[in-house]
Amino acid sequence: MKKNLILSFTLLAVLVLGVTAFSPKTETPTSETTAAPAKKFGGLALYTVRDAMGKDPKGTLKAVADAGYAYVESANYADGKFYGMTPAEFKSYLGSLGLTAKSAHMGMVNMENADQLIADVKAAGITYFVIPVPPMGMFKFDPATRSMGMTGTADDLVKIMDTLGEKCHNAGLQLLYHNHDFEFKPLADGTVIEDVLLEKCNPKYVNFQMDLFWVTKAEVDPLVYFEKYPGRFKAWHVKDMNNEGQFAPVGTGNIDFKRILDQKKKSGMEFYLVEQDNTFGLDPLEAIKISHEGLEKIGFK
Repeated sequence: MKKNLILSFTLLAVLVLGVTAFSPKTETPTSETTAAPAKKFGGLALYTVRDAMGKDPKGTLKAVADAGYAYVESANYADGKFYGMTPAEFKSYLGSLGLTAKSAHMGMVNMENADQLIADVKAAGITYFVIPVPPMGMFKFDPATRSMGMTGTADDLVKIMDTLGEKCHNAGLQLLYHNHDFEFKPLADGTVIEDVLLEKCNPKYVNFQMDLFWVTKAEVDPLVYFEKYPGRFKAWHVKDMNNEGQFAPVGTGNIDFKRILDQKKKSGMEFYLVEQDNTFGLDPLEAIKISHEGLEKIGFK
């Protein structure tokens, strides 16, 4: 009986040892197997991820934060809300993710709603009120040729910008005008809209957000404008251009951002935002990760 008991314990021990020996090992994650969180810096223009923001704004904002961005620019406002959130809710949710909103594209502004829009932008904790195209019906777009332009005159736009800029200033905000390529191309009479705005708008009330892609598209050197109008370009849209002249993730195209970044101080740039209007089949949430990696390689902080 004693021998049988000893034999039983021996067999049990062998079985346990055998199972242990051939069981798959569970490895503790190491720094090599666990992806490090992205370093947080720089901003994203939410127009880049507009479709995702339309479906799931909170989930998309979390993905933006996870990609390493520190702040955003809004591009959606309707019925007193940003992406369906009241200004206070929008500010609070961004804060919960470690994000802030520095600027807002407010192309729907007119003289009747300006005061309310300005109040809501301020309530959302946003400092920069940005005019993305000539407002109040002045902007023209031809779908057939994809060309952009403007009705009215550059002087008409100056008056509108100064009026809105003064309203923003009185509310503690700053007004910026965002360019495309047409503002840099001479009109039939030789007028360059961007030059008129820079020369005639009151710098106390109106400054500029330079879109580096569209300036390049217009075959203009940004550094020429930094030299001629120092300190006026408070924000940049950073987006690259591929060999076909299309939008591309930052660092994958042919725009020499390092050369431009070297003149940051002269330009007056206080913040910058990645933007890619079209990602051409690449998931925008993947494109913004590539751009963020590109920013770091170029030397943006």
